[in-house]
Amino acid sequence: MLSYRHAFHAGNHADVLKHFVLYSVLDYFNQKDKPYWYIDTHSGAGLYDLHSGEAQKIGEYRHGIGRLQQQGGLPESLHAFLQHVRSCLPEQHLYCGSPWLANSMLRASDKLRLFELHPADIQYLRNNMQEAGLGRRGLIKQEDGYQGLLALLPPATRRAVVLIDPPYEQKQDYGRTVQTLKEALKRFATGCYLVWYPCLSREESIRLPEQLHQLLPENYVRAELHVRAPQADGFGMHGSGMFVLNPPYTLAQTLKTALPELTRILQQDEGGHFVLEYAVR
Repeated sequence: MLSYRHAFHAGNHADVLKHFVLYSVLDYFNQKDKPYWYIDTHSGAGLYDLHSGEAQKIGEYRHGIGRLQQQGGLPESLHAFLQHVRSCLPEQHLYCGSPWLANSMLRASDKLRLFELHPADIQYLRNNMQEAGLGRRGLIKQEDGYQGLLALLPPATRRAVVLIDPPYEQKQDYGRTVQTLKEALKRFATGCYLVWYPCLSREESIRLPEQLHQLLPENYVRAELHVRAPQADGFGMHGSGMFVLNPPYTLAQTLKTALPELTRILQQDEGGHFVLEYAVR
């Protein structure tokens, strides 16, 4: 049930897209003095060693953050993201998970709420975030992130960035993501909700973006990075997406510039392409 370990996939193309979007959203939120919360429903270990046996077994980071690091002449938004990732890591062979990246960007007045169920990853998360200096502004819980999120809403600050990033190993993750967001929007309609999802040749994955779009059709950004054509046998992840409800008004324009470059750098065959849809009120 809890077999997924992100250590095998850290720094891959999906992480690059996810973390670039998260970086862009948090950077926007930091432009206002008013504090906010960062809530992560599936936090993972927080920090990953790209020299570890897990990361080396598949080596996905070589076709993700590894390629991006070798590029020059990047658009300013991607350059700033890459520089920040480099500066927030204690060693060059490490790569940040979303909690580590978020912790490096939040101010002293902001708060982090991190959830993780996996018994091994929760301990890694606690140790890593202690090293990151999480301190009293952060809270880490080993519990169901969907339920944990709803229990926190609305936050006292009335400003929050929420990342929902399940492994989607179980089909019910798709439905739970949509249902949790429905309830979250009832409790906290103005929150900025980020949903990561895999692009797979399976019905649940194909239907998810439209289901998310129906939740808030007048204020969203859908960004997908497809690095290759789907395999003939239908297996494997050929890309990933980030769906943002109540996005910063600047996000779509940022992605207009960045997504073509990310596609050029990270595509693995001629089937590489991107999707960008949005409506901003």
